[in-house]
Amino acid sequence: MRPLAFGAIFLLLTTVGFAQRITKEQYIEKYKGIAIEQMKKNGVPASIIMAQALIESANGNGRLAVEANNHFGIKCHKDWKGPTIHHDDDAPQECFRKYDDVRQSFEDHSTYLLSNKRYAFLFELSATDYKSWAYGLKKAGYATNPRYAEILIKQIEDNQLYLLDQGVDITFASKPSVTTNSKKRGGSKASRDEGFVVDIYNRHSTSECNGVKFVVAKDGDSIDKLADQYGLMRWQLYKYNELTADSVIRSGQRVYVQPKRNRASKGNEFYTVKEGDTMYQIAQSYGIKLKALYKKNEMKPGEEPAVGQKIYLRSFKSGKSWLERLFSGN
Repeated sequence: MRPLAFGAIFLLLTTVGFAQRITKEQYIEKYKGIAIEQMKKNGVPASIIMAQALIESANGNGRLAVEANNHFGIKCHKDWKGPTIHHDDDAPQECFRKYDDVRQSFEDHSTYLLSNKRYAFLFELSATDYKSWAYGLKKAGYATNPRYAEILIKQIEDNQLYLLDQGVDITFASKPSVTTNSKKRGGSKASRDEGFVVDIYNRHSTSECNGVKFVVAKDGDSIDKLADQYGLMRWQLYKYNELTADSVIRSGQRVYVQPKRNRASKGNEFYTVKEGDTMYQIAQSYGIKLKALYKKNEMKPGEEPAVGQKIYLRSFKSGKSWLERLFSGN
């Protein structure tokens, strides 16, 4: 059974009078702030959130939206303990979640994606890569409509929702003019009517390790500044570099602006630990995820290596490759 009620979007319209219905533009104006808030908090692109909400709620005019504040057609599922509403979808009178207000619906949508393992790969994508998110949602089975990704992308591009991902406000009294490049993956440097510029890779020289781009922090750099300069969300830099909210960026520190990999590049089979080395420093030096480094060396998270210890960077300590371990179950 699919998780959301996409197939019934055209049946969600209520008997609400014409004068009470809101337009697509009014819906975006009203809820774009919540979408941006969720993007910054949880990492789901605001453009994707808004496009899904527009589709699933019939621009806020559907029965589930009006009577239950359910703007994403999320069904009850076994773990839902809150209020419910019944509505015809794949089957007659299916159970859907009911919320106290619209904000709860938007929050629950992000939580649903974050807590479901089949959507985990999406959070490795850039928050400005709405096309990959759209196709990823379809691949993960978010909806059964074979054209779901294309429908999402059309909503985003027709309404320039991708600007929300880049930090540009959308006001329908005067839509910003955008160059063709602004729709490309990761944003662009194109200036817009508001004077907003997405600044990509132009304030630090980028280097590459293990096929992953990184920058070396300068005096005065912070997560906020680097995230703004690279068109990323704060959570992405924290995640890519395995930092915590109270981490401080220091001059000379390597900061990855893309997700690290699960093993080092060819030729870097192992590293011999020197005085003062930590597992985190080794992971950063070779562009490897810290969790993967601990797993390869059969060490517990937080455990530090001894001087002279051999730290495996590509294969596992046992000598088996990741593929061999996968099929052997070890």
